[in-house]
Amino acid sequence: MVVFLDTSLVHSSEVQPWFHIVAYLQQIWWFEVDGAVKFPFPADIYTLSFRLHLGRFCKRLGRRVCTFEHTHGWDIKPVRFKLSTSDGQEASCECCLDDTEHDETNGNHKRGCWIDYKVGEFVVSDSEPAAEVRFSMKQIDCTHSKGGLCVDSVFIIPSDLRKPKRKGVFK
Repeated sequence: MVVFLDTSLVHSSEVQPWFHIVAYLQQIWWFEVDGAVKFPFPADIYTLSFRLHLGRFCKRLGRRVCTFEHTHGWDIKPVRFKLSTSDGQEASCECCLDDTEHDETNGNHKRGCWIDYKVGEFVVSDSEPAAEVRFSMKQIDCTHSKGGLCVDSVFIIPSDLRKPKRKGVFK
């Protein structure tokens, strides 16, 4: 699976930072999400994050609920997140999306919540020429199946606008 960021909304007065259609991966052996955007960013420090969700939303008795029947395999091997810019800056990180070894008294709070996974930061010193930013998330180990992941969006925002202790944000 390859998902590209729709940059046609960048020049719109109503910029929406999410995809029109959320990709839901029910059963896969490997996956790869790649994208790129070329834009004259104003000079600043920017943070790139992926917005993901474990589980699938559906309606039951008129209420929106989240089911986890197909959610599996994300605790076995980590997902690798990467970003690179046209001027040579790079950042990467790895994490298991369904890490259940955290606070067991409060339950598995990663499931059923939209989580922003911070990939890294990059610096734009001048808006000319336009900066190209490439980003990806991959889990291509084919030794086990995985499923139950929703991929919503990629955020590129100035780092000083990012709230450091916002609920649902993991490094």
